[in-house]
Amino acid sequence: MTVTLTTTTVAPSTGLLLRDGAVATVLAAVATATVAGTAQAAGISLNVAGAPIPVPGFAVMTTIFAALGLLIALGLRRFAARPRTAWIRVTVALTALSFTPDVLADAAPTTKALLMTTHLVAAALIIPAVARRLR
Repeated sequence: MTVTLTTTTVAPSTGLLLRDGAVATVLAAVATATVAGTAQAAGISLNVAGAPIPVPGFAVMTTIFAALGLLIALGLRRFAARPRTAWIRVTVALTALSFTPDVLADAAPTTKALLMTTHLVAAALIIPAVARRLR
């Protein structure tokens, strides 16, 4: 009797992608709220167009946009020839585009810089975590 074994490479499961994405999302939400709270405590205004952004709002918005990012990752995983490369290109471009409202906002320069910093913090946590689960 002859037994033949073959090995195949299996793409990471959707569950692992979503799990790691969810963990990164929670970490990014906490991190952006912490950055905003620390900046506010240091005297940086969170006012945009005369209205303050609540510190928990940073966590909420991070969570919403990270969830949209996970949907993008799932789509790329299914349809892109090289999902990891596509994910990195798309998310870096979207991170750069996310600076546009900050630059145009009716806010102090330090507030604008803070908003852009929170985008970078979230991206630095979420992009690599999801990329690791894409082939």
